[in-house]
Order: sequence, then structure tokens, then C-alpha cells
Amino acid sequence: MRAAYTLVLLYAPGPKDFPQLKNDTFLRAARGEQTQHVPVWCMRQAGRYLPEFREFRAGKDFFDTCRSPEACCELTLQPLRRFDFDASIIFSDILVVPQAMGMEVQMVPGKGPTFPDPLKDPEDLQRLKTKVDVQKELDYVFKAITLTRHKIEGKVPLIGFTGAPWTLMSYMIEGSGSKTFSKVKSWLYRYPEVSHMLLKRLTDVIVDYLLGQVAAGAQALQVFESHAGILGPVEFKAFCLPYLRDIARRVKDQLKETGQDVPMIVFAKDAHYGLEDLSQSYYDVVSLDWTIDPRLAREQTGGKVSLQGNMDPCALYAPKERISEIVKTMLEGFGTQRYIANLGHGMYPDMDPESVAAFVEAVHKHSRQMNKQQ
Repeated sequence: MRAAYTLVLLYAPGPKDFPQLKNDTFLRAARGEQTQHVPVWCMRQAGRYLPEFREFRAGKDFFDTCRSPEACCELTLQPLRRFDFDASIIFSDILVVPQAMGMEVQMVPGKGPTFPDPLKDPEDLQRLKTKVDVQKELDYVFKAITLTRHKIEGKVPLIGFTGAPWTLMSYMIEGSGSKTFSKVKSWLYRYPEVSHMLLKRLTDVIVDYLLGQVAAGAQALQVFESHAGILGPVEFKAFCLPYLRDIARRVKDQLKETGQDVPMIVFAKDAHYGLEDLSQSYYDVVSLDWTIDPRLAREQTGGKVSLQGNMDPCALYAPKERISEIVKTMLEGFGTQRYIANLGHGMYPDMDPESVAAFVEAVHKHSRQMNKQQ
């Protein structure tokens, strides 16, 4: 494998002269344009459910892997060799942003991401870098995107991503996952001004990070607000929504200056009460978890955006025939236009790759049939 890496580095292609895109169905659906079939991809489609992923990652530190452009490229490409996905998403992690700001993050086996020294009180913000040079600190992500964009050879678009401010703040204060998120939520009530200060600093880094991903070759961007659902509607509107809007507005405005149109997706998990607001927040696509009825989502977003989602990941444990039925029902709820099929969250490690293939095939087959009948 080392020889292959050496070969890649000898050529080190830059972020230009990318191969021509052959399948733009995902991008057209994101922009609200007509498509012949519903595009499909899966969150965490590069992951432990693939035996080749487990083999490649064996014995390697997770964040060391994230810092290797060649490794990220290989892991991004693995699912595309197996499945007829309409998009790919760069292999990385949302917590590279807190790392770039000066915090240590470890991936602990059996526990997940862990901050050995989380933020405990407002004075701890002094430990964060006051000015983050994103081009320097996250250069490895940009190199991975550029390399992968070349290696995909135009088969499908490449999605870049980031965690959203509130979700990143949650990890930085909790120190890991949590059942109650009481540590970070207590900041909102005890230190609201400091909380806004941290969210603003995260927003500034994220904007630079996303713009850097586009410059490196990302053709779409997804913002993961994975912990939106631990907030109530009032706190969501105060500490989450303004920063999501600010990210999309600033990224869009700066890209517009250079004549670029890159679709942006927002995934605010469990924020049912925020659908209408999210549809008016400068994003092209609102991604949905599986607890939201497709027809209700269409009604609440009022045709302002495309929708993405929202099959329960656990549906992939069903027999293939049942997966096909579930997909058909989902498509009937969303319709076949301005829609991107996906799961309502990411893949689980014990899922059968054959079930993923059945999911992708069912989306393409049923959506083509439904389009012909219209």
C-alpha cells in the first residue's frame, strides 16, 4: 500500500483540471432541477460495515487516518466501487475543527471521540487559538478533497462537510457523547454571552473551512447539526439557527463573488420544530431524520428547498423485498423531484453491504418507474 501512496504523491494533482462530471443527478436535485431518477447516497457510506474499510483501518489511529489525504481518498472511494451511489462524501470527521482551534481529541475504542481536557468554564476559552489559520491547520482535508476529486474521475460529485457550531460546542464542553448534555446546556443558561462568543468563533472557522473545501474541489457542502434535537425551540432559535444561517449566507455570498454555485445541505437532527426556519436559512437542501413524515416536511418547507433523507437506518436490517417496499413508500411521500434519498442518520457497523445495494437499487428503480407514470 505504501508504494501506491508514493505513486500518488509523485503526481500530486492540484485543485484544477478536474475530470468532467459524468453524473450530475445529485447536484440537479439539490438545486431543484428536473431529474430522471432520485439520486441516492448514505451518510457514513464509507464505514465499518464494509470489510475492506475494516481491513484498511486495522491497527491505525483514527485521526492519523483523517490526516492522511491518501487514506481519506481510498476510504471515500471504497463504497463507490461497490454501489451505484449518485454522490460521495469525503472521509473525515467533524472534530477536526476543534483540533484546529487547539483542543486535543482522541478516538477511544468502545467510547468514541473524547476530549481529555474539555472546556469547563468561560476562562477556558483562553486556551483556544484566537486566530485559526484554516489553510495551515486543515490543509490535510483540502489535499484529501483535491486528490479524491481527481481519483473519482468524474463518476459522481464529491461532498465536503463540517459540524455545526452548536454540535461542536457540545463536544468541546461535554468532552464526549452524553445522555443529558447537561454540561453544555448549563452554559446556555449560566453564560449566554460567553456561549454566543464561542459559537461565533466556531462559525468564523467553519466559514473559512467550507470555503477552503470548495477551493480544493468540493462540489457540495453539508453542515451537520447532529445535536440540534437536545435543544427546545426557544434555545434552538437563539443558539443554533442564527449560526446555521450565518454560515450559509457568508459562504454563499463569498462564492457568488467568484461566480460559483455550490449547493449547501443542512442536517439538524431531531429539530422538527425548526423545519420552516431551516427552509428559509439560505440552504438549498434540508436533510431529515426518520422521525419526520415526508408529506409534513414538504408542507412545512413550502417548496422553498429540496429535501434529503429519511429512511430509518434500521430498515436496512429488513429482507431485501421489504427494503424495496419501504423505499417505495418513502418515495411516494416525498415525490421524485427536488428530493435526494438518504438514511435518516448514518450507517451502522453491523449492516450487510448487500442491504445497502438493495436500498440504492430500489431508489433508482422505483423513482424511474414513478417518473414514467407522471
